[in-house]
Amino acid sequence: MSTIIYPSPVFGPVRSRRLGLSLGINLMPGDGKICTFDCIYCECGLNGERRPKERRPSRKAVAEALEEKLKAMDAAGERPDVLTFAGNGEPTAHPDFSGIIDDTIALRDRYCPSAKVSVLSNATQLHRPDVFEALKRVDNNIQKLDTVDEGFITTVDRPKGHYDVKEVIEGLRRFGGHVIIQTMFLRSDTIDNTTDKYVVPWLEAVKSIAPEQVMIYTIDRETPDPTLRKAPREVLDAIRDRVKAEGIDCSASY
Repeated sequence: MSTIIYPSPVFGPVRSRRLGLSLGINLMPGDGKICTFDCIYCECGLNGERRPKERRPSRKAVAEALEEKLKAMDAAGERPDVLTFAGNGEPTAHPDFSGIIDDTIALRDRYCPSAKVSVLSNATQLHRPDVFEALKRVDNNIQKLDTVDEGFITTVDRPKGHYDVKEVIEGLRRFGGHVIIQTMFLRSDTIDNTTDKYVVPWLEAVKSIAPEQVMIYTIDRETPDPTLRKAPREVLDAIRDRVKAEGIDCSASY
């Protein structure tokens, strides 16, 4: 099985299905994966397969690498659409996440003021006040909510440590609408979160959160579990339309 391990602390830019030309910021080590989830669909593989030997990059190292890359892109006449915190694990788990966000916003304002600062997160650190406040400062606060079904979460997302989906939903509600919900839909012979059993309660949760947008998507690369299959385009479109019918902007990526 092949997996993608991203360089650290800066990689790309890459063309994102959802965000445009994205310059990646990876707050995890560049030689392995550390995450508060262990999703069976993660393109970086499972946590136990690529245990890093390197340390997380420091706040200073992140700022220096980002500034160097933005200077080089500017000299080449290339401007990113977005600066995206993603990579080999949960970015908000970095102990200096809040300060790194402040540094990134300052560098964005200096070198590419039209770019958006985005964070792709699994919402496991919303209980930390510093993380919550930092996420309020970014342009695209993208938080994962694959389902509200505890069995699916245990089987597919596989949280490492405490995870209560009701607490997560309440945390997402606290953003007061400044949040984008990101949901993975997929199928296998034994799991399928595209059915009404999963979609109806998920949609109720989304309505209670009242996000500015919902992004639904399906697997696009090789996954640790080879039995997983993409959700069909027509199924994603149908779910997207149900979200839109509730007056919430929604996009589908295939």
